Amino acid sequence: MNDDYPVQFSVDYGDGSRNRLTTLFRIIMIIPILVVLMAVTYSSVVFAALLMILFREKYPKWMFDFQLEALRLNARVSAYLYLLTDGYPSTDEEQSVHLDVAYPDARADLNRFMPLIKWLLAIPHYIVLLVLEIIALIVTIIAWFAIIITGKYPEGMFNYVVGVSRWTYRVTAYAFLLATDRYPPFRLSP
Repeated sequence: MNDDYPVQFSVDYGDGSRNRLTTLFRIIMIIPILVVLMAVTYSSVVFAALLMILFREKYPKWMFDFQLEALRLNARVSAYLYLLTDGYPSTDEEQSVHLDVAYPDARADLNRFMPLIKWLLAIPHYIVLLVLEIIALIVTIIAWFAIIITGKYPEGMFNYVVGVSRWTYRVTAYAFLLATDRYPPFRLSP
């Protein structure tokens, strides 16, 4: 990855082959890991991080690591749901989904008051991402048929869905993980 933005996301394409049977039943197979994901992500750690940065100018590494691992699990589950990978999402292994977020030095890299408004500053991203996510859903449905018929995920469609996911994780890391004060770029590419 050649970008210096502190959030990087990619999914290994391989040869594009996908298992037709698991693709056919993906929506059913994902239910157990979605339950696990919901249990992990609905926590007050984001609010705690906001308070720590605001009042103490600290971002405890364990807090950051917990949120990052929850976000990585989310990335694996999303990649599986979007048919980007056939590997059932692991709760602790990277697999073919790569999400890296640089750990910030709260005093040097983060403005202590930015966590209060980052979610507001990200509104233009939310609007654009809403449209892009709807298109990604349509692309995934088309890719589902392509995989069932040909056994392959068309590379252009794959790259689009990965790009939308990359953009989403950059905005999430900015507005909710509070990992950077650098405004996320408006682009799908790395």
